[in-house]
Amino acid sequence: MTAVDHSPVPDFGQMLRLDGVGAVVLGAGQGIGRQVCHALAQSGAKVLCVDRDPALAQAIAAETAGVPCSADVTSREGIAQVFAAARAELPRPGVIVDIVGRAHIAPIESVDDALYQAQHDIVFRHAWLALQAGAPWLAEAGGGSIVFIGSVAGVASFQGQALYGSFKAALHHLARCAAVEWGARGVRVNCVCPGTTRTARLNELIGDGWPDVESSIPLQRAADPADIASAVLFLASAMARHVTAQNLVVDGGVTATTARSGARLNTK
Repeated sequence: MTAVDHSPVPDFGQMLRLDGVGAVVLGAGQGIGRQVCHALAQSGAKVLCVDRDPALAQAIAAETAGVPCSADVTSREGIAQVFAAARAELPRPGVIVDIVGRAHIAPIESVDDALYQAQHDIVFRHAWLALQAGAPWLAEAGGGSIVFIGSVAGVASFQGQALYGSFKAALHHLARCAAVEWGARGVRVNCVCPGTTRTARLNELIGDGWPDVESSIPLQRAADPADIASAVLFLASAMARHVTAQNLVVDGGVTATTARSGARLNTK
């Protein structure tokens, strides 16, 4: 006779809630960052909306009833400012989302030292600093979730993205290492890896070329920033309470194909 399953069934809808939780979003002002702030706020979190541009930080904080914070998160001083504000302004620590990053498309031989350093700082350095300051903030409260925005450029190879993709791959590995290092203190660390996403910058870059770009995507469309924010919300919530050290690829199936429009991919 088959045993009857009497294991408890959680309230799955409630597991997506973030009521009473403080969330820090780095790179909050536009595109994916703005949508992430809305996703977290709609789920009940109080969001510290961090952007280098004070006007953008103020605008998204006003939209989401959050707290604005303007800082350069590629500097140790800027990150210290962010988490001082988080300690002062937010309720129970629970979530950190780091969206900061920008691709410079260039062949390997054309990359000079200035570009190398700039890509390092805007793709990787801020994440390292955010972990050093943010993981203890979460651990002191019993744990929480850190989500980095990685990239399919760090998972697969695309024309002109050797530098950007290498630093994104390093970010993915950093997240896995941090997940192992901080797991015993309740801190989960994951990455969401977008493919081509219809941010304002990419809309400007691609212009009328979207039909050609989207024809190479199995789902036949690029992601909207809200698609990426939805994945972030999952990883931030208790729905993902046993998920850590993972790269969640949100690319419409691009990395499962062999033909890719490399130079146009993931330049968010």
